[in-house]
Amino acid sequence: MLTYILQRLLGALFVIFGVVSIVFLLIHMIPGDPVEIMLGESASTTDREALRVALGLNQPLWVQFQQYLAGLLQFDMGNSIHFRRPVSDLLLERLPATGLLAAMTLLITLVLALPLGIIAAVRRDTVWDSGAMTFSMLGVSIPNFWLGPILILVFSLWLGWFPVSGRNGFGSVVLPALTLSTGLIAVLSRMVRSSMLEVLGEDYMRTAKAKGLPPQRVILHHGLRNALLPVITLLGLQLGALLAGAVITETVFSWPGVGLLTIESIQSRDYPVVQACVLLISVTYVLVNLLTDLAYAWVDPRIRLGGRL
Repeated sequence: MLTYILQRLLGALFVIFGVVSIVFLLIHMIPGDPVEIMLGESASTTDREALRVALGLNQPLWVQFQQYLAGLLQFDMGNSIHFRRPVSDLLLERLPATGLLAAMTLLITLVLALPLGIIAAVRRDTVWDSGAMTFSMLGVSIPNFWLGPILILVFSLWLGWFPVSGRNGFGSVVLPALTLSTGLIAVLSRMVRSSMLEVLGEDYMRTAKAKGLPPQRVILHHGLRNALLPVITLLGLQLGALLAGAVITETVFSWPGVGLLTIESIQSRDYPVVQACVLLISVTYVLVNLLTDLAYAWVDPRIRLGGRL
């Protein structure tokens, strides 16, 4: 087990290093000069060069990359070019908003996806099954950048139930969370349906029914509990995707989280902040996948032994 854990940790570190390197190179290849954005086109050449030297942008790219890696090893992400503040402080300010959005999204996903999947499996090949799967298919097909403005138009402008944008009370998180959860609901409900269909035909389900247990207890206690393993795995993998998907959703709703900070930093060519935001998203995704792999290896020894059982 220890060897398997070390292998997965080395693989995760390699992926993170690859992400850091690629993002560093790409962000420096984007057209645009942060010095020109900060000072404006009317600034003199002397002022531009002085600011470039002060920010360290006059050094060769490989030197900047070495300095960036050295800072990461010391848990120092540098200072923001645009905000003139430590990047870690900016992330700490934005993380609570993103965390609230992710938690609300997961809550909506579980509340809607589990009943949809269970109903579709129990009432297979009926109108309930077709309706639940059609709803899930729509969730996969509708992009967030289209669904978000539609929800704003209907529930904010026409009905006036929720704020249009920003973070103003609990109601402001509902529409962004609903937008972000549609795709997760679609994927999770189909997985619940597939897992439940496999479980419903097992012998212990027939035994539970023969004992005279109530149908709800048979389905929820015996069926759902045994069908949750692949569902939990998929849910864990989707946790990392929440941060990546939140970039678009937070931008549409002007939600002050890490996703919106990423877009703002790209527009202002704030290299350290963009690199830190992408690093945070990628590390979260890799860690969730790593924990999922380790949990699977702990449950099933065949995985860590490479199937040699």
